[in-house]
Amino acid sequence: MSDGPAPLAGIRVVEFTHMVMGPTVGHILAGLGADVVRVEPIGGDQTRRLLGSGAGYFPMYNRGKASICLDLKSDAGLEVARDLCANADVLVENFRPGALDRLGLDFDTLSETNPRLIYCSEKGFLPGPYEQRTALDEVAQMMGGLAYMTGPPGRPLRAGASVIDVTGGMFGVIGVLAALEERHRTGRGQKVVASLFETTVYLVGQHMAQFAATGKPAAPMPARVSAWAIYDVFETRDEPVFIGVVTDALWEKFCGLFGLDDLWADESLRANNSRVLARDRIMPRIRDLIGTMTRAEVIEKLDSTGMPFAPIGRPEDLFDDPHLAAHGLEPVTLDDGRETRLPTIPLEMDGKRPGGATALPRPGADARMVLAGLGYDEDRIEALLSGGAVEETR
Repeated sequence: MSDGPAPLAGIRVVEFTHMVMGPTVGHILAGLGADVVRVEPIGGDQTRRLLGSGAGYFPMYNRGKASICLDLKSDAGLEVARDLCANADVLVENFRPGALDRLGLDFDTLSETNPRLIYCSEKGFLPGPYEQRTALDEVAQMMGGLAYMTGPPGRPLRAGASVIDVTGGMFGVIGVLAALEERHRTGRGQKVVASLFETTVYLVGQHMAQFAATGKPAAPMPARVSAWAIYDVFETRDEPVFIGVVTDALWEKFCGLFGLDDLWADESLRANNSRVLARDRIMPRIRDLIGTMTRAEVIEKLDSTGMPFAPIGRPEDLFDDPHLAAHGLEPVTLDDGRETRLPTIPLEMDGKRPGGATALPRPGADARMVLAGLGYDEDRIEALLSGGAVEETR
């Protein structure tokens, strides 16, 4: 068990999810101490078997959960699912609109027997003309303007991670926590819906606001006019590094660190907006200078100075990052028994980080424990297992 914070200890969550968005909700709730039971189909969730870019979905977003595999097409399996919901504080689902409704696992039906249930649906769209459409992270990024803003002009490019799935899951968690707080006052649960499309629009809202304020459309990020003169990736003799000079005081410090006394002496460059207008004059000089140094030499100059900078990291580099190694990665046992470390929830509460050593749930491995927790006796558990409504992994 983790010795990290567990503010949601005692909160029971049942999860009907797949892929990333729904499992993210359950992973965060589990990381904060909730008891999460993941309902999988017989044979386990197909997400477990994805290849390529999907190979990391299951291990990243399903730690800290119990697993039970149910045949929801059978009356017996569906009865177990309903009992799980009747005993839950929170239900999380992210299947296509209507999928759980057809099984009688919709909010209205379940809240009749469990009026305290908080029902979190993670969808492609909030109610409106698009709500029946199928959406994916990439669909939302394309529709919502994020891909347009990420790629060069005319070449929309999705972000390099499932940012909308994950952020949409985070908004779902925010809704669940707010609903739990309201339940303290009212005694009743409610339905919470988060979505991919509206999450994307919220993220690009700054560019919408820019258009509203200036009357000019925001240019894609690779073609943007930056708010700062120096806010770029610079090539060194080996590996690139990002440097940002975002205040006039930092400009003075930057010039001093790199021996650019003549640029600091130029009073026409003292104000940020003046430097932005003079970028064509400033940047070749700075690029040439940084290009004579190694990345390590640049970092040595900038570290502990208050200057914003970053080496250009790759995901595989992060396993060896000394800052993350101190607190930000937790031990995980993969399905094949190999040990690794994966990111914990990026929070600190009361001086402690959530998370701890975890193993991925094997499909249905917790069936007996979950069924016993519902008050089922041994005879009933054996009948469910032998009848195929519930599958057990040994």
